[in-house]
Amino acid sequence: MPAKKTSRRARLIVIAVVLLLVAGIGGGTFWTISTVRDSFPQTTGSLKLKGLEDPVTVQRDREGIPQVYADSSSDLFTAQGYVQAQDRFWEMDVRRHMTSGRLSEMFGAGQVKTDAFLRTLGWRRVAEREYAGLSKESKDNLKAYTAGVNAYLKDHSGSAASLEFAALDISGDYKPEKWDPVDSVAWLKAMAWDLRANMSSEIDRALMAGRLTSDQIAQLYPDYPAGRNKPVTEGAVDPKSKKFDPEGSSASSPGGTAAQQAVRKAGSQLSSLATRLDKIPSLLGPSNSGIGSNSWVVSGKYTTTGKPLLANDPHLAPQLPSIWYQMGLHCRTVTKSCPYDVSGFTFAGLPGVVIGHNQDISWGMTNLGADVTDLYLEKFKDGGYLYDGRRRSYKTRQETIKVAGGENRRITVRETGNGPVISDRDSELRKVGEESPVDNAAPDRGDGYGVSLRWTALKPSKTMDSVFELDRASDFGEFRAAARDFAVPSQNLIYADTKGNIGYQAPGRIPVRGEGDGRYPAPGWDPRYRWKGYVPQKALPWEYNPDRGYIVTANQAVVDEKKYPYMLTKDWGYGTRSQRINDLISSKIADGGKISMGDMQTMQMDNSSEIAKLLVPYLLKINIDDGYVREAQQLLEGWDYTQERDSAPAAYFNAVWRNMLLLAFGNKLPKELRVKGDCLNVRPSDESGPVDDLDGNTRLVRECGMRDAASAQPDGGDRWYEVVRNLIKDEHSDWWKTPGNNGRAGDRNRDELLAHAMKNARWELTSKLGKDIDSWSWGRLHHLMLKNQTIGTDGPGFMQFLLNRGPWDLGGGKDAVDATGWNAAGGYDVIWAPSMRMVVNLDDFDKSRWINLTGASGHAYNPHYVDQMDKWSEGALLPWAFSQRAVEKGTEEKMALTP
Repeated sequence: MPAKKTSRRARLIVIAVVLLLVAGIGGGTFWTISTVRDSFPQTTGSLKLKGLEDPVTVQRDREGIPQVYADSSSDLFTAQGYVQAQDRFWEMDVRRHMTSGRLSEMFGAGQVKTDAFLRTLGWRRVAEREYAGLSKESKDNLKAYTAGVNAYLKDHSGSAASLEFAALDISGDYKPEKWDPVDSVAWLKAMAWDLRANMSSEIDRALMAGRLTSDQIAQLYPDYPAGRNKPVTEGAVDPKSKKFDPEGSSASSPGGTAAQQAVRKAGSQLSSLATRLDKIPSLLGPSNSGIGSNSWVVSGKYTTTGKPLLANDPHLAPQLPSIWYQMGLHCRTVTKSCPYDVSGFTFAGLPGVVIGHNQDISWGMTNLGADVTDLYLEKFKDGGYLYDGRRRSYKTRQETIKVAGGENRRITVRETGNGPVISDRDSELRKVGEESPVDNAAPDRGDGYGVSLRWTALKPSKTMDSVFELDRASDFGEFRAAARDFAVPSQNLIYADTKGNIGYQAPGRIPVRGEGDGRYPAPGWDPRYRWKGYVPQKALPWEYNPDRGYIVTANQAVVDEKKYPYMLTKDWGYGTRSQRINDLISSKIADGGKISMGDMQTMQMDNSSEIAKLLVPYLLKINIDDGYVREAQQLLEGWDYTQERDSAPAAYFNAVWRNMLLLAFGNKLPKELRVKGDCLNVRPSDESGPVDDLDGNTRLVRECGMRDAASAQPDGGDRWYEVVRNLIKDEHSDWWKTPGNNGRAGDRNRDELLAHAMKNARWELTSKLGKDIDSWSWGRLHHLMLKNQTIGTDGPGFMQFLLNRGPWDLGGGKDAVDATGWNAAGGYDVIWAPSMRMVVNLDDFDKSRWINLTGASGHAYNPHYVDQMDKWSEGALLPWAFSQRAVEKGTEEKMALTP
């Protein structure tokens, strides 16, 4: 963000705060300077912390990032809990209410439907069982962390814990309860939910099935381009492992005539379920809309340091504070009883480090994308459900939802043998005291059909054990052993160590299906569609020191499906980012070249548009008679396809791409999948503003919203790259034709449609950026706004102004390596981004670099609220000190925690 904009924003915030100090808010609750600063953490001097065995030191650098030094694991994690609560307790409290389906207790009746759905899934119930099965060491660490959080809560409430508590004026009625170890474990369920892969695609394809042909659906969901975009690995498999019988596993239909009829009859249930899924809080990012991450590791034989370099940048939803929390956890002397010397990124509310390095190894993560969820269509009969020709009774339980400022609600949760019934959840809400429905009565109508969910995360796992095991692993064997426990969410784990080795492991609990392949809802009444088990851990893909000398994971296919004995998913990402990274690495090391730390950082900021490379030659061949449009077309001549924020060609091309998708596909999909929400007419600044609509009539430029997670809509990601790549040479494909006024297909061919897309894009940008194309820039369209969670998203407008920050004008783009994602169906604003970036130097950890999306603090006026953001937007990285000597050198504030 330009310095002038930053300065102006700061002045406006100061003015607004002064006005609030004078006028007061919340019905007489007056803010003072002390109110604003009340929750700022103590970071110097000494502080007594009950439960410690020995003194602990907390050192913070100029960005406020804490490094904790202790003599025992118990003291280390107690201090971690205390320090995270100091910086981020509001975030932690909201998260635990979300994961347990208790948001209504904080925010009132507006969250009841969300709570009902989350109670139906039962994240908290699963987390309780999961905690019970963890190792003693993990439980001890979680208990120590919990003690630290509760030590903080003992002396902090209301504005002393967070400005948000004061802003909501709930501190008198609401007092945070004590932290519990299960609160931490439950967060893993939220992670798994947001990274659950293809559930939305499963619904969308089912809704398409009644209205589009199988060939049309196949065109919209093309096969992975294995011949062009390399998979992560060919899949090393333990020769002793035996695969399950794959008979029937390749079926691509919903499951025969009966299931197809059920899909049609349950269409309303699936459509309403899709709408409900979109309203569930998404803490990590919009699921199933092309969201992804990058990671890669390069062997020392190709680096300037002679040791591996490892890069990672997960692409998640931008929010305030950042999803990540940077931290170092150091045993002063590493021993068996205190084995941690680790630094990296974790989540507020979760002990340990999730991504980073210890003294021996480094690791990164990207979403593997394994298909770990299946929707089952259920036949309801006589208050039960059918399975294998017999009526079965539901498992039921009652859940009471407490509502702040309102009447409590009660739901009856029902489960089939496949999982909880999740369709039409809203219709079953009732006030406490109202007559309860018959326990066995089906809450879901839909002509006798409903939808249940089977999901690997609803079975307890040992993922929390895995986090601690990764933190203390010292070699590839221990790394792989730790990965075995990382059940959900299934991730690509890359590896490097100080001895020069690199590696990869695909962990996760991944189902082996009977009939069906997970692409469509399955008939829940047919036992042939039950899961047969899980892919054996020894058979999951891995690599160690591959001959090519590097490993890239960016949500592409993990294996060559023709060579691997198990089906992991049919819905991989399409490999645009991964292949670009592969190409950048291979070109750099050709003819003996070496890759430096700077090269790794430059690769992270690569913003080349792969779809532009395909389409621009076609766009430039089109004869444009309209001089006004021709002027914009000329922007593309000589363009190098980079998407810098000051690029006018990037702005115009992305507008053409968006309009092309809407013209070619937007009105041909089933009505349940089309753009939803209000459309706003925007009159172009020039009086000759009408442009061609989808049916060839004139219209004004329109901006529309859509289902956030609607993967069927043309969101513009690399699935649509592949769709268009397969169609582009067919000038007369039906997809290029648009309906005429009589509803029949028109005669428009590819070039005519592209010409109209260029015309529409010219007028759209005229309305947004002005008539002068010399003033256009991609960044003026492509904004990132950081929103404080809860109040900054749904609170009063003036509070959003005070708590939110931005906008920042950005370069990059959807499925560029610098993946600042936007949704072509809804506009150009950034809806996900690299949530952090790191480059780890295995030769000297102190030369590693990192940066967070916002800052260390969750307190709105703390200096570390967004102090990393400007550097992040410019692609800069911060020094990442690890050794005690380097940490000491960079320390700005030091605090002693004493028993």
